[in-house]
Amino acid sequence: MNELTDLQELLEKTRTEVAKVVIRCEPAVNLALIAILTGQHALIEGVPGIAKTLLVRTLASALDCEFARIQFTPDLMPADIIGTNVFNLQRNEFTLVKGPVFTTFLMADEINRAPAKTQSALLQAMQERRVTIDRETYLLPGNFTVFATQNPIEFEGTYPLPEAQKDRFMLKISMGHPSRDAELDLARRMLGEDTPENTLDRGEVKPVVMQDQLRMVRKAFEKITLREELINYIVEIVRKTRTDDSILVGASPRATQAFILASRVNAAIEGRDFVTPDDVKALALPVLEHRLILRPEYEIEGLTVGEVVQRVLQEVAVPR
Repeated sequence: MNELTDLQELLEKTRTEVAKVVIRCEPAVNLALIAILTGQHALIEGVPGIAKTLLVRTLASALDCEFARIQFTPDLMPADIIGTNVFNLQRNEFTLVKGPVFTTFLMADEINRAPAKTQSALLQAMQERRVTIDRETYLLPGNFTVFATQNPIEFEGTYPLPEAQKDRFMLKISMGHPSRDAELDLARRMLGEDTPENTLDRGEVKPVVMQDQLRMVRKAFEKITLREELINYIVEIVRKTRTDDSILVGASPRATQAFILASRVNAAIEGRDFVTPDDVKALALPVLEHRLILRPEYEIEGLTVGEVVQRVLQEVAVPR
């Protein structure tokens, strides 16, 4: 059995385990897996009650990873996230009390409710997987991944995320209300003991791969073929966002890197050992949406980022 077959089986088993808890949410599961398996971070946007936290908890169980959650509030301080040194009277010395950032999967719930000073505490952790406390630097787990949530309909008491922080999120995962059939399935499960939360708490989601094996899994994606023409295609899409009349701030080179990494995983999810233009198109909105800033005059006219991304894709020639 070759590496690609093993990789595809691993992805399928992971999605099967997640489906025991998170009902009919394949697109969000796939995008979350892309972020995890490329060693990046994801921004999850959706109204309350659509299983954003449950999705990440379930993925942590399926991948044998630690999970921690922070509820962001306007009075949250950096020390509440990264930890602090506390004086131990018995030992007559300072002892480090680690914050919730010392985990593998960190759920930053309603991240836009904390001020910029607290947001900055995550920047070093997200970029370097390390934090500095009282001039001492501490390493975070190699698989450290941030999943940050935002509520798209409630803006009272929120702060816009700094552009430098948004750019460090590889993808934006938009989660909407479930379909009628999915909501009907959930309603039926609530009548018994097989609710999603109970299923997860009973340990019915089995680890598919051990945490220390994730690094080897990532190496397997290097075998996915990405042709030179597609690399040029990705670069042209990103550069086009910087010259479009309706866009005030286009995508940075990090968007190019995100496309390169994510397209390989997406190809494997689709059962291929090579990337196609369809992989790039499928990832365009998740990769670009949170990175683009429209000009105010176009926003007033009702233009959306999604419409601009589709236009950019239409204007850039697709390689044969």
